[in-house]
Amino acid sequence: MSFKDQLSQLVYSTDTGRIDQEKEPESIPDGDGIVRIRRETKGRKGKGVTVIDGLQLGSEDLKQLSKKLKKKCGVGGSVKDFTIEIQGDQREVCKALLEQEGYTVKLAGG
Repeated sequence: MSFKDQLSQLVYSTDTGRIDQEKEPESIPDGDGIVRIRRETKGRKGKGVTVIDGLQLGSEDLKQLSKKLKKKCGVGGSVKDFTIEIQGDQREVCKALLEQEGYTVKLAGG
């Protein structure tokens, strides 16, 4: 597709509304099968978060697992770039829940 074709693609029509483009399938990052849980404070003004990565799941599955983890810990969090961030130091609670779900889990960092 040339640059000119990209500029002239129809994205909205007054008759039908928004015209959806075909979405590319998401690429799940490869890993070694081990879920790593670490605590980070960098760039968060000293506030600590628990970061979970190495889960080889799609974005919808990550959101569901994140929701389950946040509910178990009783805190907030988010999903960013195939990692789950949970507010506070929740490493032990997250490790127990993920092991119960059948994942191989390691606590990373200090």
